[in-house]
Amino acid sequence: MDSKPNSTLGLPDVMPTYRLTRFVILRLLGAIYAIAFLIAINQIVPLIGANGLLPASIYLKQASAALGSAGAGFVRLPSVFWFGCSDATLLTVAWAGFVLSCVIVAGYANALLLAVLWFLYMSFVHVGQEWYGYGWEIQLTETGFLAIFLCPLLDLRPFPKYAPPFAIIVLFRWLICRIMLGAGMIKYRGDEIWRNGTVLYYHFETQPIPGPLSRWFHFLPRSVLRTGVWFNWLAELVAPWFVFWPRLARHIAGVVIILFQFNIILSGNLSFLNWLTIIPALACFDDGFWSKVLPKKLVIKAAAAASNAEESKQMLTTAWIVTALVAILSIQPALNILSPGQIMNTSFDPLDLVNTYGAFGTVGQERLNVVFEGTMDRDSSDKANWKPYIYKGLPVLLDKQPPQIAPYQLRLDWQMWFASMASPNEYPWTLNLVWKLLHNDPGAVSLFASSPFPKKRPQFIRAVLYRYTFVKPNNPQGFWWGRKRIGIWLPPMSAKDTRLIRYLKSAGWIR
Repeated sequence: MDSKPNSTLGLPDVMPTYRLTRFVILRLLGAIYAIAFLIAINQIVPLIGANGLLPASIYLKQASAALGSAGAGFVRLPSVFWFGCSDATLLTVAWAGFVLSCVIVAGYANALLLAVLWFLYMSFVHVGQEWYGYGWEIQLTETGFLAIFLCPLLDLRPFPKYAPPFAIIVLFRWLICRIMLGAGMIKYRGDEIWRNGTVLYYHFETQPIPGPLSRWFHFLPRSVLRTGVWFNWLAELVAPWFVFWPRLARHIAGVVIILFQFNIILSGNLSFLNWLTIIPALACFDDGFWSKVLPKKLVIKAAAAASNAEESKQMLTTAWIVTALVAILSIQPALNILSPGQIMNTSFDPLDLVNTYGAFGTVGQERLNVVFEGTMDRDSSDKANWKPYIYKGLPVLLDKQPPQIAPYQLRLDWQMWFASMASPNEYPWTLNLVWKLLHNDPGAVSLFASSPFPKKRPQFIRAVLYRYTFVKPNNPQGFWWGRKRIGIWLPPMSAKDTRLIRYLKSAGWIR
């Protein structure tokens, strides 16, 4: 409520206002939604479409059987795709989400529009299986849910007459507090190299998808890398406690958290996670801060809206109901942060309203990569002419600079990063991928940068496990990477392999 607006908007300074804060939060949220739906537009069909690696139709049938009915399935995993999950439906929902997201980026938002976006994206999360099993997916649904209640129900104007309810601003601060504390505690509990300050000796090299600057970070002096760990503790274990404090302390905490996120953005490719994490941190800043940062035109518009402000009892009542709901649902996530058996990136309710977060509780000290290789030879031994399938993000070629991918996400690459640290038995869909590569399936091939066999089908496909390491800059070969073969991750298979065909049929992936 801002019946007595802030002096930075041209009126007497009585209490902070958050009209500009709401404007910035919603614009960035709209951009994140747009990226998330664009990822779905480009990848959802080959991942969970009718002929995808993990078809949603099969998953929904299994969920329905396990839970007793499709109705029970909808209650447990709310999703529009219970009513149909054809490729056309998947793409229609993705495009609808993208277009609506762009409307918000353009400056127009209300509760109804944000509620539609929230449900559409949650629909993908609940049928996306392991492709959507990352912490930032439920973080986006939680952030999107809170954003609904920042706005009037129908008024789309960037600066409506109703102020954002302060209770919702506080809930955003509670969200950033849980995100940062959860991430910090899982690290402190999870791995000795976090506690002894050596984790950054390895992280930049072994992270999921390194970026263009990752090698530079990796070869920084070790004293600098150890200092980076202390900055991590400052941002994740100290700053969160101050997001509820008076203005100066809260602003400092917000700046520390946001600077930390930008540091991560520069050093790797963690999808849209860090940009998404910045959103609730923006609630640390009031209009007094934003009026010094944003264009004067926006500040004037916010001041005009504040001068004509009205109070909405319905918005305030709804905000307090949501606050009470979040308070109740926060009990388990808060206890989880305090628990020695802390788990990360978990939802405790079907709508993913209040979740627990964390990242990199343990950090590997070597980088393993699974590389799919094919050959046109009828010989499947090492003597054959094996050619690699080049990932869009993961390293394969030694002389290729790591690309800038984030805030976009390459979902196959991410899953193959996890798979490289496990066995094929834990990632059975890789057999379906092999089958599709054997048949030059356009969808599967589109998940890679290119196919080494654009015209004819390969005779055999295999997967080889390699250890990759950064090589120092300015080496004579111009290499970014060095690598050593560890062994065969998946043995050579052909389109006539009876064991492969039998397994795929049993899983329902082929008929």
